[in-house]
Amino acid sequence: MEMAPRFFRQGPSLLTRLIFFVVLSLVLMAIDTRFKYLAEIRQAFSTAIYPIQKLANVPSTVYGRASEFFLSHGLVEENEHLKQQHLIDSGQLQRLHALQAENAQLRNLLQTAQRMDGQAVMAEILHVPRDPFNRKVMLDKGSQGGVQPGQVVVDDAGVVGQITRIYPWMSEVTLITDKDHSVPVHVVRNGLRSVVSGTGKDGALELRYVAVNTDIQEGDLLATSGIDGVYPPGLPVAVVSRIERNSTYVFARVTCTPAAGVGNNRQLLILSLLTPVVEIPAEVLEIKPEKKKREKVGVR
Repeated sequence: MEMAPRFFRQGPSLLTRLIFFVVLSLVLMAIDTRFKYLAEIRQAFSTAIYPIQKLANVPSTVYGRASEFFLSHGLVEENEHLKQQHLIDSGQLQRLHALQAENAQLRNLLQTAQRMDGQAVMAEILHVPRDPFNRKVMLDKGSQGGVQPGQVVVDDAGVVGQITRIYPWMSEVTLITDKDHSVPVHVVRNGLRSVVSGTGKDGALELRYVAVNTDIQEGDLLATSGIDGVYPPGLPVAVVSRIERNSTYVFARVTCTPAAGVGNNRQLLILSLLTPVVEIPAEVLEIKPEKKKREKVGVR
């Protein structure tokens, strides 16, 4: 059996050496804390072993950088995917809201059509002509669909316009806001009859030739009077929004807002024409006075 080295067979015991080095360490720490003698030595040792520390940290640094790269790359891809999904969801949500609004408007149109005495044809706006001086729209119903000039076009809230020109599969509607369009109306509150005319501006109508002392107020509802034989009576047309009275002028300036969504809705109703009024022949009107004269002469 081999003998232990001489160094381990002679000298102080292990416990003695442990106690000695512990005490030496405490003394050195106390001296370093009190007098700062070992700062330069510690700095020299730190500088000497710094390359070794960096070399030892290389594997962990490489691993951390690789993990960070793959993690950030995955986060970037996930972020891009979430952005695309957000855009898709936003588009679907907007389409859903549009469909809900369109369905609500269609239900209102169907209810309006059921309230009408005559027949009504549902039509859809194809396009709006690019004419800054006219307010007109094109519908997808024409002469092949039974549409005739003069028919009234409404939505679920009121009068939109009138058919002024037809084609085989399209028709042109002149809106009530057109500067050359007028509608006979009456004030629902007091029955006052007047004519509302377009101004050529979106969302603006006016009552012309209204005397300053006329009984009309802001907020009054104007409905079709039906005296023209074209517009059915009782259809909402506009609401009085502003009245300017000036004693120096004979007429007041009355501005109105259309009751219908003239520039909003896409689906509209085309109402059937009213039954034309039977005109009395002129011959009858001329013959009656002559007969009366002859009867009077015969009595004498």
